[in-house]
Amino acid sequence: MIYQRLLLPFLARLDAETVHERTLSALVLAQDWAGGRLLLRLLAGRIPSRPRSLFGLTFPNILGLAAGFDKDVHVADGLARLGFGHIEVGTLTPRPQPGNPRPRIFRLPGDGAIINRMGFPNGGVAAALPRLQQLTQKQRSFVLGVSLGKQKETPLEDAAADYLTVMQAVYPYADYLAVNISSPNTPGLRELQGGDYLGYLLRELQQENVALAEKHHLAARPLLLKIAPDLDWDELDEVMAAATQHQIAALIATNTTLSRAGLTHPAQNEAGGLSGLPLRERSNAIIAYIARQTNGQLPIIGIGGIRTAADVQAKLDAGASLVQLYTGLIYEGPGIAGRILRQLAAVSR
Repeated sequence: MIYQRLLLPFLARLDAETVHERTLSALVLAQDWAGGRLLLRLLAGRIPSRPRSLFGLTFPNILGLAAGFDKDVHVADGLARLGFGHIEVGTLTPRPQPGNPRPRIFRLPGDGAIINRMGFPNGGVAAALPRLQQLTQKQRSFVLGVSLGKQKETPLEDAAADYLTVMQAVYPYADYLAVNISSPNTPGLRELQGGDYLGYLLRELQQENVALAEKHHLAARPLLLKIAPDLDWDELDEVMAAATQHQIAALIATNTTLSRAGLTHPAQNEAGGLSGLPLRERSNAIIAYIARQTNGQLPIIGIGGIRTAADVQAKLDAGASLVQLYTGLIYEGPGIAGRILRQLAAVSR
């Protein structure tokens, strides 16, 4: 493919975050310019229409883009034109924060992986609201999710207030809300996945969900929970119990991992969360465990190590209803969504 042979080697010489910033700038221009929109469609190719309904929403296809790519809601429309059926923007926090010091993204090409320690850099939820409003004011062909986060300096005992602040601001504009309690790059955040923290947080969010739905005369928004791949089975049982008790619409499995098993690249020792191919089998195992323990009654969005249609099918076979990718887009290029969806459609004929 042209992207892997010509463009990726050139981009690999540049700082990974600089490439990401330039990609976002190019997508902004493309989605806002008539010729650019045509270019995005050409890059995507034909996108088969294979809708899937889940927790009250109709997704145009099963493939979405994970949170972290469009942190500040600049390019959701352009990404949808590349074929993604749902876009999860954010993670947004109540106030602007710069995240961790750069460099904070590291490519491991031989491992098909990326390590990041971004730390939720974003302009804050207030800055993103005008762009969320614009997406709501026009007809959309994709499902829009918003990832909710907490401020780095907010103590864990006060974390619920941060999630509620972001939730209240974005509620009229999001099709679903994803509660990010599993990033390894915000100190202590993963502690919210266990014990009394999780039950309290989910209870507060669902109570506010009911109040906001009534206030805005809307159906209650599906609340999704994004979990870490580093939970053991007992911890995962606790998460599932809390999710079921508090009527969480789906689990997103999984976020990045702290494991470095099997890596060969020198950058493996960088701190941060690992994504990409090394996460694939662990993600699949967690999906299968959730599906088995809940008898398939708790929907799952599978994420981790997706590069091909076979990777997607493995997650579906394990029990996922939808899938997301991120690292695969970086290594495979802008045609990945269309290619995967066409291959899946061809196999299922």
